Amino acid sequence: MILGRSSELKYLNTFFDRDEDELIVVYGEKNVGKTALLSEFTKDKEYAYYKAASADEREQLYLWGRQLQDKSLNKYPTFEDIFRSMMQNATDKKVIVIDEFQHILKTSEHFVEDLIAFLHDDTRTMPVMVILLSSSVGFVENSMVNRLGHAAYELSGLLKIKELDFEVMMDYFPGFDMEKCIEAYAVLGGKPGLWRQFNDKKSLKANICDAILSRGTYLYEEAEHMVKEELRETNVYNTILASLAEGMHKLNDLHLHTGFSRAKISVYIKNLMELELVEKVFSYDTEGKANTQKGIYRISNHFVHFYFTFIYPNLSFLESMDSVAFYEEFIGPYFKSYVEKYFKTVCTQRMEHWNRIGKLPFEVERFGEWVGKFGNIDIIAQSEEGKTIIGLCNFEKPIMPYEDYEWLLFCAEKAKLRADYVYLFSVGRFDEKITLEAKMKPELKLITMDDM
Repeated sequence: MILGRSSELKYLNTFFDRDEDELIVVYGEKNVGKTALLSEFTKDKEYAYYKAASADEREQLYLWGRQLQDKSLNKYPTFEDIFRSMMQNATDKKVIVIDEFQHILKTSEHFVEDLIAFLHDDTRTMPVMVILLSSSVGFVENSMVNRLGHAAYELSGLLKIKELDFEVMMDYFPGFDMEKCIEAYAVLGGKPGLWRQFNDKKSLKANICDAILSRGTYLYEEAEHMVKEELRETNVYNTILASLAEGMHKLNDLHLHTGFSRAKISVYIKNLMELELVEKVFSYDTEGKANTQKGIYRISNHFVHFYFTFIYPNLSFLESMDSVAFYEEFIGPYFKSYVEKYFKTVCTQRMEHWNRIGKLPFEVERFGEWVGKFGNIDIIAQSEEGKTIIGLCNFEKPIMPYEDYEWLLFCAEKAKLRADYVYLFSVGRFDEKITLEAKMKPELKLITMDDM
């Protein structure tokens, strides 16, 4: 059983268990685990699989027909011929998986028409479940329905495969303690396709050096491939991503640094957001709106963020230095500061888990963060009645100082939030003053790695 995909498997099996034909779209970013999910789903079922090439219709039909090795097919069969061939000798409901189907949809005039005719074919003796699989999130969410036309009404279901939570990564890497898992999560995110490149018997430094900084490895140029596969004018996109990684999160900052017009940046940012490489940060809605920053963008893909933070600005050094020396000069001294951004995500996920199992002081309706002009609140959790928890997360400092707690309270004042509880998360220890205050104030919670 693959980790963390029980709800997705249940969703697919619900459709499979029906007696009628089904047409399902399954999509998600590359490396998010779509293929592993479908391998698990189809392992006890009759199924056929085809991965579409980026080719015109005639070449696609030739390649697909050749793969089937059906001597009754013409050299250039029709889609109708192919579907009929794939159902030969079926003794039960069959699953047909068409991977990267967007390549066919973009170039074919007949695919949709033939697919719908195949699904409505009353002469078939066995039902079929057709799964259209795609790693092009932007295409599925923004262009697919127009391409399908009226055939979109034939869809039985739509399933987006999202990144796995940090909790699943801990199960995947039993050899890592929690701190190492947090560091791995900051680099790889929730994509099991990337997790396979790390070894939990090695240190994080060794994994980064061996799996990312060493020429010829899968991850060496993977971040660039993520951008190149879906986007043209990669020089512009790379410039924007590098600027975001360097801390230029506002449209005007990007304009001043890159020299691109604000209109141009907005268009390119929109495309990056559609690919889920960049996100727009919305500050938690409080009465202190005047003190919030507006229009903040940041890289949302962990591995792309890691690449553009540490590797892209130093490519010439990577070519001339060995991986260990590169890590020690350009990554090691700044790594904990980088990880702290993602420690906040881990802490939020942990609080969401506690909320689901009733381990918070009240039921939380909404989680978020507050991005202020002078400082941030890492976690805000509010009940429907307005009861509030605010949280601060420390990964970088070995000891969380009392001044950080005071700063959190200052930010809460600017946000005009009345905190019923304060949660302080720290990988290291808390200084004596915070520890003493927590003993006197039951609403102040100190959370260590053991507590998480």
